[in-house]
Amino acid sequence: MPCLLVILLLAFPRIALVLLFLFSNYLQRAYHGLILPVIGFFFLPITTLTYAWMVNNGQPLQGVNLLILVVAVVIDAGGLGGGEYHRRRRG
Repeated sequence: MPCLLVILLLAFPRIALVLLFLFSNYLQRAYHGLILPVIGFFFLPITTLTYAWMVNNGQPLQGVNLLILVVAVVIDAGGLGGGEYHRRRRG
């Protein structure tokens, strides 16, 4: 069951962010305000979820955890730039 939850979070991170915001205080414990989760919703949703998970579990942002956060940023950045690559290739 936990593997299914991880797959759903990676497939639909924005839906997960909305559900966490509406039905829990998970994001409020990680982010002390509303602006960063909203920016994260639009630009870096997987990174936003990853950071919230690390803060809520009390994990330090160093070593392997920092590497996990960097991988999340790369995954999010890849999703932002992939459409432009294919658009230019067709033209």
